[in-house]
Amino acid sequence: MRIADQTIGRLFVYLRVLLCLAEEGVETVSSEALGDACEVKPSVVRKDLSYFGGFGKRGVGYDVEGLIKEIRSILNLDSVMKAALVGVGNIGRAMLAYPGFKTEGFELALAFDKDPDKVGRKADGVVIEDVTDLEQRISDEGIKLAIIAVPVSEAPKVAQRLADAGIKAILSFAPCPLNMPEDVKITCVDLATEMARLVYYL
Repeated sequence: MRIADQTIGRLFVYLRVLLCLAEEGVETVSSEALGDACEVKPSVVRKDLSYFGGFGKRGVGYDVEGLIKEIRSILNLDSVMKAALVGVGNIGRAMLAYPGFKTEGFELALAFDKDPDKVGRKADGVVIEDVTDLEQRISDEGIKLAIIAVPVSEAPKVAQRLADAGIKAILSFAPCPLNMPEDVKITCVDLATEMARLVYYL
């Protein structure tokens, strides 16, 4: 059975809210409370979760820790996923320092840059490597996920090198479109556009 992309997308939102609830010490949550926090109807929450089994108890709700474990398993987040970072400028350093990756089960295992003043140094425990070694190192580590944090002019070339190295999913902070093979999933984050979108609502 194919699950709709919208359902999978909402599972990530549910997981984020559940992690926050767990940090607050909440042990159980109703579909109504989870739906309110995620801005969806309770019936949508129940339907989404019903695709994967019965996780809740009528009149009691969902066990928060248990549901976190189940959703992590569904989303293939129940084991550590290694990722590579290309570009250790301001955004790249912020990615390396971001503690949320470990919480979600990601590890930035490799970091690359072309600046000789950065190569060989450590950033948040990760040794910055020469980008010329990108393909070999990604192959050695068996990494399939990467983050691009390089200037727009360099992003297409870097993305193609990553795809050639066997990367199957890319998060890019370069706003330009990147033409990738069909088997490579790419998400582009345009920070300026997102800021402009917020300005519209002010």
